[in-house]
Amino acid sequence: MTDSTHTPTGSTYTDAARDHLWMHFTRHSTFEPTGSGGGGQHVPVIVRGDGHRIWDVNGKEYIDGLAGLFVNQIGHGRTEIAEAMAKQAGELAFFPLWSFAHPRAIELAERLAGEAPGDLDRVFFTTGGGEAVETAWKLAKQYFKLTGKPTKHKVISRSVAYHGTPQGALSITGIPAAKEMFEPLVPGAFKVPNTNIYRAPEELRDDDKAFGRWAADRIGEAIEFEGPDTVAAVFLEPVQNSGGCFPPPPGYFERVREICDEYDVLLVSDETICAFGRIGSMFACDDFGYQPDIITTAKGITSGYAPLGLMIASDRLFEPFRKGQTLFPHGYTWGGHPVSCAAAMANLDVFEREGLNDHVKENAGLFRAALDTLSDLPIVGDVRGAGFFYGIELVKDKETRETFDDAECERLLRGYLSPALFEAGIYCRADDRGDPVIQLAPPLTIGPAEFDDIASRLRSVLQDAGRHL
Repeated sequence: MTDSTHTPTGSTYTDAARDHLWMHFTRHSTFEPTGSGGGGQHVPVIVRGDGHRIWDVNGKEYIDGLAGLFVNQIGHGRTEIAEAMAKQAGELAFFPLWSFAHPRAIELAERLAGEAPGDLDRVFFTTGGGEAVETAWKLAKQYFKLTGKPTKHKVISRSVAYHGTPQGALSITGIPAAKEMFEPLVPGAFKVPNTNIYRAPEELRDDDKAFGRWAADRIGEAIEFEGPDTVAAVFLEPVQNSGGCFPPPPGYFERVREICDEYDVLLVSDETICAFGRIGSMFACDDFGYQPDIITTAKGITSGYAPLGLMIASDRLFEPFRKGQTLFPHGYTWGGHPVSCAAAMANLDVFEREGLNDHVKENAGLFRAALDTLSDLPIVGDVRGAGFFYGIELVKDKETRETFDDAECERLLRGYLSPALFEAGIYCRADDRGDPVIQLAPPLTIGPAEFDDIASRLRSVLQDAGRHL
């Protein structure tokens, strides 16, 4: 037990984190003392943020190149969000949405329905993206039972794609290493190829439209193989996150929509990351011109100032729930929390006042151009993404696109890149859920000067990466 009466210092924070805090997706051996067989590193402790910059417990400044975790769209330190939250907590700190409502949830649902495309008018609140995905699968199953197609319960998603950690969402996730420790999972989730044209069959790499048609048709093929009368939904991110920011090829979503309509399968746009300006529009399905039946999202809805997720469903899907004693037997204690909804409303006010969606659309090309300057480095194989959401794939050989083996990835990403990027003053993600990549998703408020700064810091680290293999 620690003494909580003294004022913590940098060392006491890092020691207490090592000894008591169970961090998420973290190798804790990294932070054990060297003599005990651990890595001997200190736990990085971030104590303050302002705009696109963060500071650690020792006072060192960093660029937040990942918006926390694809979350902080409007930047850190916005006092107007904190004030809106405090005001709401003083009026009504909590009330559930179980047969009751409160003003902030009503106002936010109405606002989101007005922004969502087509007839997506019904908002179901959760506390995060994984819960929203779980909610969407459960809704799809119940909807088809209520409409006379009770065998439609399976889902299709893409390889390497991440959709969350609850058991259902984890089944939809396409990362074997994230799932193997928790099997058996919820049955009925099947995978198709993703839209990574850099790793596409050679005959398709130079024709993005043909590749898009090929990738979309694999969804139709999977539905046929499983049986159209058993498949309820297809879950797709507009730009797939895991694996390193795979944008959709031209015509891909148009073809997927055709396939879903043909087989009476729901199209779920998982926009946990891509919504709220990350690609440019409020919802990224609008950026790529397709109409989903359901949107799942979280993260940027509050810019991280409070936890909140949501599912937006079409009027068609809500229709069976208008009748008789039918209800959706599903919910979360904290879903639509009044303080979180107040934070979301204030966050969306900032979007409107500062024109952040237009800012992203106007500057996305400049961000891409700054990152493209890194393509001359031997280790940079591909730069890809959209909006303010990019991945840089690292390769052993640019000519052959040869990637690194597991041992090389370990030395490159965890042994060198992750600590070196942090030392260079940029917080971002070095990831190998798929081929090794660096991912960037900074706050939406930055501009050309910051793009160049990010590229310069990346270059200082990547140009030295080869000798650490």
